[in-house]
Amino acid sequence: MSPLRVAVVGYGWMGQVHARAWSRLRQHYPDAPFRPELVAVADPSAQARDLALATYADVATYEDWRELLARDDLDVVSMAGPNALHHEVGVAVAESGRHLWIEKPAGRRLAETQAIADAVETAGVQSAAGFNYRNAPAVEWARELVRGGRLGQVQTVEVRFLADYAAHPDGGLSWRFIDEHAGSGVLGDLVSHAADLACHLAGEVAELVADEGRFITERPLVAGAGSHFARGGDGERGRVENEDYVGALLRFASGARGTLAASRTAVGEQCTYGFSVHGSAGALEWDFRRMGELRVCLDQDPQDAAYRTVYVDRNHGETAAFQPAGGIALGYDDLKVIEAHRLARSIAADQPEGATIHDAVRAARLAQAMATSVSTRGWTPC
Repeated sequence: MSPLRVAVVGYGWMGQVHARAWSRLRQHYPDAPFRPELVAVADPSAQARDLALATYADVATYEDWRELLARDDLDVVSMAGPNALHHEVGVAVAESGRHLWIEKPAGRRLAETQAIADAVETAGVQSAAGFNYRNAPAVEWARELVRGGRLGQVQTVEVRFLADYAAHPDGGLSWRFIDEHAGSGVLGDLVSHAADLACHLAGEVAELVADEGRFITERPLVAGAGSHFARGGDGERGRVENEDYVGALLRFASGARGTLAASRTAVGEQCTYGFSVHGSAGALEWDFRRMGELRVCLDQDPQDAAYRTVYVDRNHGETAAFQPAGGIALGYDDLKVIEAHRLARSIAADQPEGATIHDAVRAARLAQAMATSVSTRGWTPC
């Protein structure tokens, strides 16, 4: 069993999720093609580096990611740092000949995402993009039902990504609210996930029209590298530079119509991420907060038809790698283990499996089309 020597750039919450996913890979997939070994972590925060050392005793830590990439014993790099670093690190990883697992949005704007994809293609390395929600077994089953024609001709697709992480007006002015660092607001954060799910389920979007909202225009400054979960007080405030909400009408290439709504200030929603798909012969609905359930309306007269709730079991998606029976839902971190496994299989077969940097390009293209539509106040081709 060959080792797969892994490094993580950015050891905040998401970097820790990546590290755990690599360490759990063979626990859930004992026949995986590699044995991952976390050998290095880079993060400018001394606290983050200390945490990595406390968790993984043999890991080497670096303040500068360039020093990490100078090592000659790395096979794959997880890029889990802020958006502003995605482009530079992603391109450098590919150009160094390492495989790349990068979090969405993989750059602050489409040009950066495309540059990473070009570098991956030129280097001939494999990639994974952090669209973890598509890995939920219920979502994989939903896609099979839609693409297999069980719903008939798809008519409408509704995707919702509503969160409250920025709902408090005293939430700190972190990098997410500054365009130089984030590139955009909810567009790069939640819309990228929503766009990926819409296309994953129903195919390409041909054109769209969008609107945005900016509801909390100033936030308190926070010391150091404080996150948007940090609270400020009555001190100095800074301007929020990007959008809190985006809504869009979608026209799919298939002729289906869609709606997409994403908000980071939606009080009461916490993390209402999900979708509904209606076809000429059936319908389905999924909510991330009830990850192990899929509501389906199938094989009935289309008038007066009713939904039923199905609990995923070992026959749906990757459930069998985690749980032995139906009704036991997976968790968020499990979706990342699936993502790591698919990248490992991609590396072994030299063939992409799962979401890749090219899916990130598609999501970035839709996000750019939405931004263009907002500025022109009209329908925009994708």
